[in-house]
Order: sequence, then structure tokens, then C-alpha cells
Amino acid sequence: MFVDHARVVVEGGRGGRGAISFRREAHVPRGGPDGGDGGRGGDVVLYATDDLSTLADFRYRHRFKATSGEGGAGRKRHGKAGAHLRIPVPVGTVLRSGDEILADLSTPGDEVVAARGGVGGLGNSHFATSTRQAPRIAEDGEPGEERTIDLELKLLADVGLVGLPNAGKSTLLAALTRARPKIAAYPFTTLTPNLGVAVVGDRELVIADIPGLIEGAHKGAGLGEEFLRHVERTRVLIHVIDVSRDSAADDARVIDAELAAYGHGLTEKPQLYALNKIDVPVARERVDQVRPALPRPDAPAFAVSALTGEGCRELLEATGALVAHIPAPPITAPAVTERRITHRGRARDWEVTRQGDAYLVRGARLERLARGIDWQSPDALTYFQRLLSTLGIDRELRRQGVQEGDTVKVGTMELEWREAS
Repeated sequence: MFVDHARVVVEGGRGGRGAISFRREAHVPRGGPDGGDGGRGGDVVLYATDDLSTLADFRYRHRFKATSGEGGAGRKRHGKAGAHLRIPVPVGTVLRSGDEILADLSTPGDEVVAARGGVGGLGNSHFATSTRQAPRIAEDGEPGEERTIDLELKLLADVGLVGLPNAGKSTLLAALTRARPKIAAYPFTTLTPNLGVAVVGDRELVIADIPGLIEGAHKGAGLGEEFLRHVERTRVLIHVIDVSRDSAADDARVIDAELAAYGHGLTEKPQLYALNKIDVPVARERVDQVRPALPRPDAPAFAVSALTGEGCRELLEATGALVAHIPAPPITAPAVTERRITHRGRARDWEVTRQGDAYLVRGARLERLARGIDWQSPDALTYFQRLLSTLGIDRELRRQGVQEGDTVKVGTMELEWREAS
């Protein structure tokens, strides 16, 4: 199993601001407040699709934000909600936040809200009472949820490239895909599996370059049993043989024997042969001699040059046709922690803390209201002072020792404490 990682920052759209508006029509002298509510911000949604095989799309883009909601308007017209931002990810993607698993998108169509949009603010039509008939009060929209999420994809490679060290597997991977593995001219160049993605028709193939096997690998020799386990999870094997070597047919039998000795159904997997390095004259001449001596004479064998690309397209198309008829193994879903959904906060949800020489009042609804109030309006100021008194916030401030002239912060607003005369 190969693991692909990406870290993204997702942010829901901000809620729209509530409107402060009053009905003004001929022959309606007391129309009253008619400010509409702000629209809700859009959510960021991740959904699983079979159209992707890797997290490569997140290599250069790491931040995603949904559209904000529009502000309210007069005549109680509510603002338009922000559009949801839908982001496709491959099937099998796991979303983590720290050690918490947020979701496992294990089947096509699975989706999760990764960041919720903020609630729209209330317009001034909500704040009218029998004694406050022209309120210049409205709420600001709530900020969208922002979080950093780790995406983890357990890749089940469709195709595994096997062969002795220096058979040309890494070069062939580069020729078949967009991968750029590090390559050098000595055995065991590849110490960890390299992955590449090839496009065949309208589908993607994940191809893994399995590090070189040698005789005795199933017992731990060379790079050992660990990489045979990688082979076990592939659907099709391409056996890469260096036909420039005198022992090409024997090399093929060594690898075949190792696959059989390891067991776990490796010899039952569909195989193709890539008779590599035909750019070398002696190798091209040897192809017809090697073909009948292969341990699986019925398996398709393609003469290729990973260096020049000759024969690689034919090999890739034949591989894609094989993979298309073999179902992918199921992906085991990990346990998922249930996500708590945050709803619009209540005005009664608040706390007061001391912050240096100031007092900090926290509460989602209070902070939105503080941002939306017209502080030049005596009516709005009186309303906010009464709200602090009704909720008991003024009593809590006095209990904590607030003095005349002290600073009280509500969200981004800074107020000066004055005792009523």
C-alpha cells in the first residue's frame, strides 16, 4: 500500500451582513424597519470520485475558500447564499485533523462538509419592538469555519513493475508516466517504490516501480519481503527483462520463482513481459530467442526501449485493457470520529475573561451584533447596554472588578466602561 499526502486549508464563506433599512413609500408614513437578513456563506465540500487516482491536484494549490453570502436589503429581502465549493478527491481519501479522522471517502459519491459557511446576520426588522420602532441595529455575518486538513490516500497501485535490479524499471516508469524517479546505473538504485500515473483512454493507471528483487528475496535477501508485499496489492504485473544480458531468460525465471515462493496469489496475477533495452543492437537481435524461453510463454511480451520510448505505447494500451477487466480490491474504511455541527450561537452563550488591563467578552451572537450595530445611533447603543444587563454580563464584569474607564472588548469593538448615573 502506497500513501499519498496533501495538506490543505479550507474556509467556508462568510455570512452576509444584515441590512438596516426602513420602508419608505408614499402614503405609508410609518413603514417601519424592513432590513433583510444576510445570506449564509457557502460550505467547502470534498467528494470522492473515480476520475482521480492521486492527490497530485493539491501539489500546487493548498488553500480553498467558498463564496461569501450577500448582504440583506430593504423590503426584507434576504441576501443570496454563497455557492458551495465542491472539491473532488480520489476514492479512498481519508481526511484528518491532527489525530482525529474526520471522514473516510471510501466509495464514489461519498462527501463531507470540510468547512461550514458562516450564518448570515439578522436585519433590523428582527429588532423592532413596541417601544423600539425604528432600530438602527443589525448583525454582521458570521465568519466561515476555517481549518487545516490532512488528506491521506492509500494508493492501491493498478500495475507493478517487477524485475531484477538495473533491468530498467525506473526508466520504463518514466517513459510510461509523468513520474520522474531518480535513476542511476547500478543495482538497487530504487530503494523505495516510485509511483507514476499513466493516462490510457479516459482513465488513469497508477503504476508502481517495485524495487529490484533478487534470488532469495522471499527470505529477506536484497530489499526483501517488504517489497513483495507491495507487489501483492497490485492488479497486473509487468515483468521487465533486460534482453541485452546473455542470461535474460534465466533472469525471468529467477523473478518468477521468487513470486511463486512468496505465495499469496502472486503467480495468479495477470502478467505482461517488457523485453527492455532494444535500443542496444544485441538486445534487439535477442528478442526472438528470449520470447519462447520465458517461464510464461502465453503471457503477452512486448519489445520496448524505455530509453527511446519504442514499443511503450503498445505495452501501456495492453496493460490498460487488462486492468479494465479486473475489479479493484476493496479499501477498508477506518473508524470515523463523528463531527459536531455548529449551529447559530445563542445570545446567552457568553463568557468574560481578563486580558491584561482590559476585559474580553466572548460570544458568537454578541460579537456579530457588536460588528453590525450603528454605534452613532443612541437607540442602538441603549439596546446593546440593555442586552448586556439582561444577560448578566454587567454583573459578571463588576464581580471581576471592572472600574470606571476600563476597556471592555466585545469582538473587535472596544468600549469604555461607564457606570449608569
